[in-house]
Amino acid sequence: MTSAIPMPEEEPLAATARAALYLRVSTPNQAEHDLSIPDQRRQLEGFCLARGWDVAEVFVEPGVSGTDDRRPAFQEMIDAGLAKPPAFDVIVVHSFSRFFRDQFQFEFYLRKLAKNDVRIVSITQILGNDPMSEMMRKIMTLFDEYQSKETAKHTLRAMNENARQGFWNGARPPIGYRVVAAEQRGTKIKKKLEVDPLYADVVRRMFRLALVGVDGSGPMGVMAITTWLNENNIRTRYGGRWGKGTVHQVLTRTTYIGQHRFNRYDAKKGRPKPEAEHAIMEVPSIISIAEFEAVQRSLKARSPKMMPPRAVGGSTLLTGICFCASCGGAMTLRTGTSRSGREYRYYTCATRAVKGKTGCPGITIPMDRLNTAVVEHLEKRLLDPVRLEVMMGKLIDRREEWVTQRRLHVAELERRATEADTKLARLYEAIENGLVDMGDPSLKSRITELTAIRDQARGDAERAVAHIEQISPEITAESLRVFALAMRRKLRNGDGAYARNHIRAVAQRVDVISKTEVCIRGSRTELLRTLTAASGVEAAVLGTRGFGPKWCPEEDSNLHDLAIAST
Repeated sequence: MTSAIPMPEEEPLAATARAALYLRVSTPNQAEHDLSIPDQRRQLEGFCLARGWDVAEVFVEPGVSGTDDRRPAFQEMIDAGLAKPPAFDVIVVHSFSRFFRDQFQFEFYLRKLAKNDVRIVSITQILGNDPMSEMMRKIMTLFDEYQSKETAKHTLRAMNENARQGFWNGARPPIGYRVVAAEQRGTKIKKKLEVDPLYADVVRRMFRLALVGVDGSGPMGVMAITTWLNENNIRTRYGGRWGKGTVHQVLTRTTYIGQHRFNRYDAKKGRPKPEAEHAIMEVPSIISIAEFEAVQRSLKARSPKMMPPRAVGGSTLLTGICFCASCGGAMTLRTGTSRSGREYRYYTCATRAVKGKTGCPGITIPMDRLNTAVVEHLEKRLLDPVRLEVMMGKLIDRREEWVTQRRLHVAELERRATEADTKLARLYEAIENGLVDMGDPSLKSRITELTAIRDQARGDAERAVAHIEQISPEITAESLRVFALAMRRKLRNGDGAYARNHIRAVAQRVDVISKTEVCIRGSRTELLRTLTAASGVEAAVLGTRGFGPKWCPEEDSNLHDLAIAST
């Protein structure tokens, strides 16, 4: 025995009902080509005319998603519907999905409007006001939400693949690039990014300022770079002034080393996505990898998470790198005044300053005395060419061994490419001489295979050569001498004061053992980066902190008698 389920009937409205038409399409492309808006309007006006309703207002939303309420025309319509009295009695849409593609939000706004006696009517999904109609409406809107999420998932997957193939998905390109047509597939034009010569120089200048500052004055922070750009009337792409956030974004964007990251941020959740979900799009590089990595180290060192702001921007020479050897706590600045009014400045153990002698026996040393001892030791002992050659010997040997292995690998790749090219030439010659049957199905696959082997080998060889060149030039006794002399000059400013940023390039930690002994530590890796820098690129290590300080492991070079500054 079966029973028919009665279809719901639309609840009648007064013949003089006032209607608001809401028209929406999801993409700007649809809006630009009038694919949907005019058709929706025609159908909605016909629907109202058949029922004798007056069209009071029309709200048009071209190219906006229906998954949230961030829609200007939608919000204007809701405000009008919630006014006392409302500007209309019913909102007419083509389908419920035009109003909202989120079931919860749909019900939220439907109930708010209903309290003000405003209904929502779909011309393609006629429903009444009974419980069964309410259930069917919820099922429809839930399905709309599901369909929207499925569509978004497949669209994102397609856009990720498009990015991996090197094509631009749209939106405004990063500064320093412009969008150009690359190829046409059917009716669709695929686009790529190319370097914009006009603004690429602005990007390069930002990185140079972060690395070496103005005329080699020393690395600059994000705020200092922003101020310098604005003071020198260097404008953004649209003629505006630079902001700190924009400059930081430029300095941390991997796009400038040829790796644009698509799908990095979840706008709905308001947080970055895991790196595993990023799609890497290859673009022409503006900055070298060495430059980029050096800037990241500098920014990381300046971060409050790594070093207190006062250690980055303060005037005290060793703040942030000077520690008490007894407790491991930081040495902080303390001041005092004599009876004659003369001010004295000291480094003292922060633990003792807070907790007293019970917290740490602590040490207090005149600031000028410790500063002089550290700088003179770096000048006389560390920055000695012979000592540098001994100290860096193992790292240089490993570097040379790595370069040798890479060059052998490049030679093997070139041999494979040449061998494949030779075989291809023989095949083409045999075809020309009629020695090969053109109808042989294996001929085409063999040519394709050899071509792929040749092209891949050549591409791998070029990348390997580029990697080798990144660590050039070669370190020699002469380059060590030049480096030592240059660093000695940079340790002191022209006014006789010490250069904080340059000192941090070679000394990342100073442990105060007693009033007569200190232990200075640094990173061989940071020194090597500085030595192998091309044209000062890696000077960004000046002002950055290193980890695993190991260039002073032996007692005879670690302990210094402060009474005579250094031994």
